[in-house]
Amino acid sequence: MLVKILFAGSGGQGVLTTGNVLGNAAMIEGFEVVFLPSYGAAVRGGTANCTVSISDEEIASPVASSPELVVAMNRPSAHAFINRLEPGGQLLYNSNLVDSVPYRGDVDLFPVPVNDIARELGSERSANIVILGSFVKLTGVVKPESIYKSMELMFAQKKKLLELSMKAFKEGYERFRRDNGK
Repeated sequence: MLVKILFAGSGGQGVLTTGNVLGNAAMIEGFEVVFLPSYGAAVRGGTANCTVSISDEEIASPVASSPELVVAMNRPSAHAFINRLEPGGQLLYNSNLVDSVPYRGDVDLFPVPVNDIARELGSERSANIVILGSFVKLTGVVKPESIYKSMELMFAQKKKLLELSMKAFKEGYERFRRDNGK
């Protein structure tokens, strides 16, 4: 098994944190993981993306030039990265900030209103963890319990952030099932 995922958005949307949480969760489960962050010169508001490769064997290359999955937090990211998806791939995107996606008949699209869900929880800044919940529900690449453990390790010194992140992940996971029938 080798799964290549690209998380993309603008600086400040928590894209790199999302990839980091997922990568740590996969390591907790014993998988090999490569995390490769990339961000523009202007961190907040500039471009940000990361690739996470997860495998049950050693990973030969950290570059995921044609990922199976793209998670796009904004319109420019959805438009920029949909063509990098391999045929049969999946695009999971923030439908609050992505009003259109270029047509591509060989990929599956999964819109999730993550900003609305995060706002209901009291902080739009948790949108990245909401979409992570939807991603885990869609793919099953790691167990939800591993995500919770990863967040506990990463946010141990930030109790309020940990609490909000736990709620955001659960809500994204549960809402994806309701909204998309998965």
